[in-house]
Amino acid sequence: MSIRITFSLLVRHEPDGLPAGEIARQLGVLQNRMSVHLATLARAEMIRAERRSWIINYRADLDRLRALTLFLVKDCCSGKVELCDPLIAELIPCC
Repeated sequence: MSIRITFSLLVRHEPDGLPAGEIARQLGVLQNRMSVHLATLARAEMIRAERRSWIINYRADLDRLRALTLFLVKDCCSGKVELCDPLIAELIPCC
């Protein structure tokens, strides 16, 4: 189980998010292990935690994901469009 899988699960559950216990249950991991992954994603500012009564609900920060993606691909080609074309071609169907 990886941080990427955790983040992907939260993206699929936007805009409602999921409680930590439900994330752990769906991914089949112990809650203490899940806490480590959620803390890592929170420190990277890729997810947000929202307290709802005694439950902490986690949501993917899609604005941060968008900004990170743009940062990584903007000017990655130094003006050589042919270098970025394969990357853009892979992104278009999923978006």
